[in-house]
Amino acid sequence: MVKSELIEIISSKLDMTTFKAEEFINLFFDSVESSLIQEGRVEIRGFGAFTVRKYKSYQGRNPKPGEKITVEEKKLPFWKTGLELRQRVDGIG
Repeated sequence: MVKSELIEIISSKLDMTTFKAEEFINLFFDSVESSLIQEGRVEIRGFGAFTVRKYKSYQGRNPKPGEKITVEEKKLPFWKTGLELRQRVDGIG
């Protein structure tokens, strides 16, 4: 499913315009993004949680010339699936 399909589903199920459904989805994504930028955590019970993981800098290797490079420290978003969702997908619950 892509974002436009999600907007269509919400629009039809909640009997609202596509424009309003798109605003709703964008507000949700913007809120999650804003929280992660502030290194917060977004948890949706039974569905999963978004967090930010920090990675230290390290010595890497450029594969083409083979030279060593320093990879700077970075922060990346991380998703952990909730137990209920895992069980539903697995056919347990």
